[in-house]
Amino acid sequence: MTKQKPQLEFREEVKPEDCENVRQILVSSGFFSADEIRVAVELVEERLSKGLRSGYYFLFAEQHGRRVGYTCFGPIACTKASFDLYWIAVHNEFRGLAIGQELLAKTLQGIVNLGGTRVYIETSSRPQYSPTRSFYSKQGFEPEAVLKNFYDDGDDKVVYSKTIVHS
Repeated sequence: MTKQKPQLEFREEVKPEDCENVRQILVSSGFFSADEIRVAVELVEERLSKGLRSGYYFLFAEQHGRRVGYTCFGPIACTKASFDLYWIAVHNEFRGLAIGQELLAKTLQGIVNLGGTRVYIETSSRPQYSPTRSFYSKQGFEPEAVLKNFYDDGDDKVVYSKTIVHS
């Protein structure tokens, strides 16, 4: 039986329960270490405590009030219009339904609305992240740099970039 794409709602407001929502989304993927998940939750906490001054923006995809995916992004300090996409993740139960594509498209529009023109994403070179790298390429991101042995011996950091235009 084929999964059908759920009807989604999107929100930018960050709520206290999003700490646990982000944790659940990331744990479900099976990709991230406990330290990586801790950092992702800390970004939510930082946004909750400092608001927009934190520099972290979020977009949550929801189905009937359940968070099924999210992005976290923000401007890169000391640049004119460059942004980092820190996190994009979809709950494992909802993968393969183009939710990541929709989240990314809406996030890129949000970055444009904030005056951004260039977006950077980084990921691991480990084979486990091959689908992630493929996703970024299919969405028009180009590999920009490879930092050898960045995360660990044999685990490079791959940086992708994309120029976006105001429509």
